[in-house]
Amino acid sequence: MASPPPIDIPTLLKRIPLFSELSDADLERVGRYTRDRHIARSEVLFQRGDQPHGFYFVVSGQVKLAFSSPQGTEKVVEIVGPMQSFGEAVMFMNKPYPVFAEALTETTLIHIGQAVVSELIDQDPSFAHKLLAGMSIRLHSLVHDVETYSLRSSIQRVIGYLLQVADSDSPCEIDLPTSKQVIASRLNLTPETLSRIFHDLSESGLISVHGKHITLHDPARLARHQV
Repeated sequence: MASPPPIDIPTLLKRIPLFSELSDADLERVGRYTRDRHIARSEVLFQRGDQPHGFYFVVSGQVKLAFSSPQGTEKVVEIVGPMQSFGEAVMFMNKPYPVFAEALTETTLIHIGQAVVSELIDQDPSFAHKLLAGMSIRLHSLVHDVETYSLRSSIQRVIGYLLQVADSDSPCEIDLPTSKQVIASRLNLTPETLSRIFHDLSESGLISVHGKHITLHDPARLARHQV
């Protein structure tokens, strides 16, 4: 199999909101501390307990952040897709990763070293504000997830997820971005519960399921079913 083409790191860095206002000289400096990674599906990027030395940005593909319980069950904390970053907060805590990262598909990433990030924070307060804003958005999302798991029923979680992926009020078709097993873990459900809910929604005429391809026949009615 041919190797993936090399990444144009300087051009890519300009597309990352965190770095969008840096000067060309600063971007060049960041580039010297940046390395690209190409990982295959199911390849582990880092293990829980590994020490971070920077943060990651997904160029293409998907990465799941998860941990395993003592009983061997897996809980997916987050699914990170293209043009999203992860690992910023842990980088500053000087503590090991609390989760492991595994590619859900063939994935290309870049890793930005901690040293240059610390230098930019010291010299540019606006950069620090952007970094904090990004971490705050992720924290808000995680708090929302906890609220959803605590206050919503299983079927409400599934419907909410489908509507979020569809992002449409009209009948539409969607392809699930990852496996049903991963989605079930992300929604704090068992795969069997997710399959049962898909079956019940299909029996009600709200959706049709063909593998990872799902048709939402009436998103507005589906949303009312969520209440």
